[in-house]
Amino acid sequence: MTVSIDCDYTVEGSGPHLFLIHGIGAARDAWRFMVPTLRRHFTVVSYDLRGHGTSPLPNGPFGLDELVADLERLRERTGVEKAHFAGHSLGGQIGPAYARAYPDRVLSLGMLSTAAFRTDDDSSKVWGVVQAMQDNGIAKVLETLTARWFTDEFIASHPDFVERRLKQVVDTNPDVFMQVFRIYAGTEMAPWLQEVTAPSLVLTGENDGGCNPRLNRQIDEALPNSELVILPRYKHSILVEAADEVSDHLIRFML
Repeated sequence: MTVSIDCDYTVEGSGPHLFLIHGIGAARDAWRFMVPTLRRHFTVVSYDLRGHGTSPLPNGPFGLDELVADLERLRERTGVEKAHFAGHSLGGQIGPAYARAYPDRVLSLGMLSTAAFRTDDDSSKVWGVVQAMQDNGIAKVLETLTARWFTDEFIASHPDFVERRLKQVVDTNPDVFMQVFRIYAGTEMAPWLQEVTAPSLVLTGENDGGCNPRLNRQIDEALPNSELVILPRYKHSILVEAADEVSDHLIRFML
């Protein structure tokens, strides 16, 4: 039986509803550079995934189905009949899984910096990160991930922000963090993406290693109603480094 959790959330702005789904070891503040623009066009609902931010810790293991159930529970609690949904990284897997389970609730999807159609080599690399974290500890491996998330220019000019982001991950319950990382590593949307009929914006950074343009082109090709955008130069942290560009693309596509 799939059991949902009442996650903590924030509602801002006016207009059609837009639910924002963050990624691994983050919280709803991942969207803070985009919300000021988005709330001028949408009623923005951002929330903390279970075990993240100020949302309750789960009782035991969970999977993608539970994360989808949490989102549906949030929709019920906010009383919204239909909405737009945008997710980043793991959130970009939760969004289409939700749209597949509840197609009548979804006006459109934003799939940002996410992954599907991984080759064996792609999968071995992401599972290698999981194994390294289990063997060496989350904090030590995080240092190697910084260069995958942020451009060199951003790391050099915003060291305090990068350090804050790493601290946010370390402060996340380690069991929850490892669980969501395993969900991200083990989720393969390829077998069912063609069932997601909602208009979908597929967007990633040109230099995002794990959620690269090659994978996102295949996502775009599999979806029956989608548009692909590759942002030059950026890596994984597009919600921060390319906040205005990503916001503009979502507004253009969804409205």
